[in-house]
Amino acid sequence: MSEVSSFCVGSCGTGNLSLNPVHPPFSLPGEPGNLVLSYPEGFNLTNATEAAATSSLSASLASAAAAATPPSTATIPYFSPVITPGVRNVNQPPYVINNIQGDLAVHAVSPNATHHDGTEEYDVHNLFGHQILNATYQALLEVFPGKRPFIIGRSTFAGTGKWAGHWGGDNASLFAYMYFSISQALNFALFGIPMFGVDTCGFNGNSDEELCNRWMQLSAFFPFYRNHNVLSSISQEAYVWASVAEASRTAMAIRYSLLPYMYTLFYLSHTTGSTVMRALAWEFPNDPSLANNDNQFLLGPNLMITPILGQGLTSRGGVFPGVGEGEIWYDWYTQAAFDAQPGVNHTIDAPLGHIPVYIRGGAVLPQQEPLLTTAECRNSSWSLIAALDANGAATGQLYIDDGESISPPSSLLVDFTVSNGSLYASSRGLYTDTNKLANVTILGIQSEPSTVTLNGVSLVGQGGGGGYGTQSNASIAYNSTSKVVSIKGLESYTGDGAWAQDWVLSWS
Repeated sequence: MSEVSSFCVGSCGTGNLSLNPVHPPFSLPGEPGNLVLSYPEGFNLTNATEAAATSSLSASLASAAAAATPPSTATIPYFSPVITPGVRNVNQPPYVINNIQGDLAVHAVSPNATHHDGTEEYDVHNLFGHQILNATYQALLEVFPGKRPFIIGRSTFAGTGKWAGHWGGDNASLFAYMYFSISQALNFALFGIPMFGVDTCGFNGNSDEELCNRWMQLSAFFPFYRNHNVLSSISQEAYVWASVAEASRTAMAIRYSLLPYMYTLFYLSHTTGSTVMRALAWEFPNDPSLANNDNQFLLGPNLMITPILGQGLTSRGGVFPGVGEGEIWYDWYTQAAFDAQPGVNHTIDAPLGHIPVYIRGGAVLPQQEPLLTTAECRNSSWSLIAALDANGAATGQLYIDDGESISPPSSLLVDFTVSNGSLYASSRGLYTDTNKLANVTILGIQSEPSTVTLNGVSLVGQGGGGGYGTQSNASIAYNSTSKVVSIKGLESYTGDGAWAQDWVLSWS
């Protein structure tokens, strides 16, 4: 992590090299007089007695803190609070900046600091954080030659995305900040910084079970996923609450199964400038009603996330873009097509622990097993979800390389196409992936197929009682309610790897 910050105004003083760490001239969270005692949002409504007692204690601590002298470090003031007409004052310029700290020198490198070449910090401040990340990137290349550095900063500028990601800074443990995180991420997508995330469950203040339950599920669909909070606030790891742990496992299983899809999105972002997280309006620019939709988003072009963003809610309204032009959206969990109507804000049930996720018709999504680490996931079997559009067609891509080289010695790009009852997989590239194909799930099959073949080889034969009798380890099931065909046990057909050769899976 990297940021341009200073907790002294001007200079932190001289002769302080022995102070490690140097203490800022104010008390830190958790120190006497600065305990984080705020109750979680809405707690005063459900636990009024406890909230009143803590409010009284907080007031007492505030009074004690005001009377005490906080730890301090000798500081030389380099700014004047007086604005003199005609005199350049870069710390307090004669125009309004809505800086929460007041003077621009507070909590940041002072604008009137002088660089070694005589340049004032004011003139290069936006580039300073940008170049710190560049320097960090180059230093890590020296330590790990040829390997991709992973850096997260919060002082970034146009172009920083080539070196680092961005995290949303010190947010608060409030539902409003969870809501804002979506628009933050979409803004940074436009800035060319697709690797973005926030302090899940909130940084400042105390989180609670409901907020953390919802937020851990939402952030699972952000590129950068981290739970982080301030010193002395209550613990908010997922395991603190059983319901949050379960909700996190559910969302993280989806995230980890879709890592190949997300990795491919980052490859396309790197090579074409496309976005990873997307506003609905970007994919459906001809629908003006989507222009201000900031409470739903797309992960790539094919997954729509519709989270709960308010306290105490168990349902929400959601739109399904494009349905008036024939788009189909499938529920991730039931795999059935959602009965969406154009221009309707549909009520979507979402009890605590459930985040609505929808697959766009016309998509082929590559998956691997949702194991405990990304390394384990990369070495697991492959699966595909083919969600058919209104014409029975779908497309998708998969990009694979070694996962760590700046200039991979080899790579593999797999194209998926569904048309006329066949799913085609065609690969190009020299990277060798030996993981086998295990499962294929096809959404939107209106009637039960009687034959299924892989490269012309029949996977099944008709069995008694209207079911399938298998001729191999493969099994096929059809759900007439959800209109889904599930084909499992394909490992023996792809012994050299799922993409070692082109193949076609057909049904009729």
